[in-house]
Amino acid sequence: MPRTALVHYWLVSMRGGERVLERMLGLYPDADIFTHVYDASKMSRRINAAKVQTSYIDRLPFSKKLYQYYLPLMPSALEELDLTPYDLVVSSEAGPAKGVITRPDALHVCYCHSPMRYLWDQYHQYRAAAGLLPRLAMPLMYPRLRQWDVNSSARVDKFVANSHYIGQRIRKVWRRESEVIHPPVEVDLYGPADEPGDTYLWVGQFVPYKRPDLAVDAFNASGRKLLMVGTGGMAKELRARARDNITIVDRLDFTALRRAFAESRALLMTAEEDFGITPVEAMASGRPVIAFGRGGALDTVLPQETGLFFNEQTPESLNEAVDGCEAFLPHFDPAAAIAQAQNFAPEIFDRKMRALTGV
Repeated sequence: MPRTALVHYWLVSMRGGERVLERMLGLYPDADIFTHVYDASKMSRRINAAKVQTSYIDRLPFSKKLYQYYLPLMPSALEELDLTPYDLVVSSEAGPAKGVITRPDALHVCYCHSPMRYLWDQYHQYRAAAGLLPRLAMPLMYPRLRQWDVNSSARVDKFVANSHYIGQRIRKVWRRESEVIHPPVEVDLYGPADEPGDTYLWVGQFVPYKRPDLAVDAFNASGRKLLMVGTGGMAKELRARARDNITIVDRLDFTALRRAFAESRALLMTAEEDFGITPVEAMASGRPVIAFGRGGALDTVLPQETGLFFNEQTPESLNEAVDGCEAFLPHFDPAAAIAQAQNFAPEIFDRKMRALTGV
């Protein structure tokens, strides 16, 4: 097996990108991990069992909390990493990772969760939400970062996109083609309930781009029951706005979360996601999905078979889709949703990545 390096942007929480990294460690068990910042207390046992090497960003003051403020230094930090011993390099890109320098005969595959949103399509939203000093600094620093981001894309031999939507963004930003390999989802951990309940479900972070406010406003207007599971900066505001028909909780243990998926009327996905794991988990639980009809949901949800789309991020459009779901539910087949979810099983990810990397 070729000597392998996995390059991940930062390791400070266990989210979707880190779950993909875990799966890659199963494919390349002897791989070394390189990252900008590493907080072992927040990582899984499998990641902590690997050899993890950090860039100099990790040694800067308060890096585990303020790592994003060091973004302008990350290009040089990546280029300082010595990957000469490695035959295969797999970079995991959502923050800076692909810009490492590899041997001429090494294979560099970039698994892209998303080109950096704060440099590209969401630059203006991030700048508007930033504090005074970052807001003043971003127009000065980001043009150079964008130039480096495009130039460093030429260092990658093969791009992998986690959805067709991200494939389009790779083509737009870097002018490169990519192969779509969806993230692995542990679909076999989920299953249907004997009887669904009368409550809709929303699961995610309470941050602006996830649009939890849209769910609250829609269900405030309709009066239907909604369970929202999540944490984030909008939590206090959402609790203040939500009426009695909406229950908001920080988190559920896995047993309770599985039950919530299986007993939900349907899962709501109000964001334009790069991929979106929760719709697959809902379908694996035998439940339909009501999703904003853009982004990764177009890869996962089959309209009028495993769910419905709404076309505008407004309470009215969402409630119209919920009304449509009520008419759709008598015809919904849980087995069809479960079968669709199986298309995103981890074994499929493994097979496609092995074929791409030749390992």
